[in-house]
Amino acid sequence: MNFKKIGPLLLLVVLAILVFTVKNCQQSNKSQIKKGVKTEVVTDTNTLQEPVSRGLNRHPLTMHYSKHAKCRMDCRHIDEAEIKDILEHGTINYRKSELQGEPCRKKYAVEGLSKDGQKLRIIFAPCGNEMTVVTCIDLGVEWTCDCK
Repeated sequence: MNFKKIGPLLLLVVLAILVFTVKNCQQSNKSQIKKGVKTEVVTDTNTLQEPVSRGLNRHPLTMHYSKHAKCRMDCRHIDEAEIKDILEHGTINYRKSELQGEPCRKKYAVEGLSKDGQKLRIIFAPCGNEMTVVTCIDLGVEWTCDCK
């Protein structure tokens, strides 16, 4: 046999087999995902990310509220949606923040306007993909609260 005549044909057959194998592999993976063989746990598709090691994580997977924060939110008429909006869009007040020390000990003072026009300062304590709301302050109105 002459390799010059068979070589291009052999190369074409090998490429066809390779393309067929890759395509079958992709189809197989898609069907496994649809059948539930391959699963992913996603809390929120917009916030799936690696743990944040520095800085303020504005899209945590989990949000916690201290007892004090819940009390302040209640008496100042601030809801969780407003807290999340301030976290995502607010401005960090570095003078009021405590950023020295270990990552899970830092506190960020984030300020912004709520949907009803309140000028708020929310104190956030991030730790990886978790966020704790420590307290919330209405900078424009002095509310009477009995939070201990």
